[in-house]
Amino acid sequence: MPELAAAQADVHQYRQRLDGLLLYGGVFQTAVGETFLALLDALQIEDAALSSRRYAAWFQALASTGTSWGTHLLWQMAYAENPFTAQAQATSYNDLPPALVAAAGHDLDQLQALHQLSGDQVAGWVQAIAHLPAPPVAWTIAETPSSPLPLPPEAPWAEAVADLAAHYRRHGAGLFAQYRAFSWRSGSLQGIADPDPIGLGQLTAYDYPRQQLVQNTLALLKGYSALNVLLYGSRGSGKSSLVKALVNEYAPQGLRLVEVAKGDLQALPQIVGDLKSRPQKFIIFVDDLSFEDDDDTFKSLKVVLEGSTTARPANVVVYATSNRRHLVREFFGDRPRPSDQDDVQAWDTMQEKLSFSDRFGLTLTFEPADQPTYLTIVRHLAAQAHIPLADDDLTARALQWATRHNGRSGRAARQFIDWLTAELDLATGPF
Repeated sequence: MPELAAAQADVHQYRQRLDGLLLYGGVFQTAVGETFLALLDALQIEDAALSSRRYAAWFQALASTGTSWGTHLLWQMAYAENPFTAQAQATSYNDLPPALVAAAGHDLDQLQALHQLSGDQVAGWVQAIAHLPAPPVAWTIAETPSSPLPLPPEAPWAEAVADLAAHYRRHGAGLFAQYRAFSWRSGSLQGIADPDPIGLGQLTAYDYPRQQLVQNTLALLKGYSALNVLLYGSRGSGKSSLVKALVNEYAPQGLRLVEVAKGDLQALPQIVGDLKSRPQKFIIFVDDLSFEDDDDTFKSLKVVLEGSTTARPANVVVYATSNRRHLVREFFGDRPRPSDQDDVQAWDTMQEKLSFSDRFGLTLTFEPADQPTYLTIVRHLAAQAHIPLADDDLTARALQWATRHNGRSGRAARQFIDWLTAELDLATGPF
């Protein structure tokens, strides 16, 4: 049977392409890739029942991604971490080892053939080798018009190694190309798949601190010596939202956010050590920062803020929010009196506490929202939400909300608009 012989030859050829990958084998260490490899193995031994089951597993894995086979491969190549992507981020193309460049070109040739493999073609292999009366349903989906990589759709990919290296140098690889926000959990960085989508355009009031923080962030992105920043002020004033909005705004320029809980501050030197060799710029974000009198965890933060024997990395800054101006709780009993015999040591203790916040190069203050500021935020959010209320009615309800709930703040304004949006929709629309 010519169809069977052709299918066997194709399966063998594609399995050889996969086995011959020198750098990009990790592209297939996903559910889609692993089920595809398992399918090829079943087809090679011509096990009809096993081939059908493994085709079903591959089909389900692809369907769960919502992308085509070719698009999935491209994204995995964009996220790949291997010696080529690692050195391309830190070294100019002309300085890369020739053998590494040649290996990348070899792999691109193999991956281009795999990228062009269609679902109908794979379904045809299964039909021929499993002796099915008709091919199984092929997974097909419209291709996205743009590619995450600078690879020519028709010309040989092996000729685009330089363009690919430039892409990795500009955008990075691995987790830092895949995600824009991270958290430190269980001793490693974990990508946040669905970060808070807040944008700078959604924020209003507090113009001066917002402008200062944007300017400092742009300095970081442009390679200047950016400052570590303490955002200090009342609760609900939008300090955390502003930091998150910065990352959403400037992620395309290489900005990334790493959120570190206070309990994990001891890991800061390790985190910074991993980030300093990356091409992206990083904000280490510590939310709601404060320390008790006997808390020594701030010493790890001091090392990052001030540097140790090694130079502070130019691509990392710390942005911390706090409701305390001096961060470390201070008691009146800490303040020495002239009659105290140990006034020198007492003054030293107090000065260490008071000076800790000074180690941030920039302190931005968010004052409690007065009534005009609160109403400005409410009107801004109401306009974005298309609330169809007259200004007098909106004002009266907003003030009533502040009185009955959490007072005047940006957070209270957001909660009021969310509640009002749902209330109006439920009153006018079908349930």
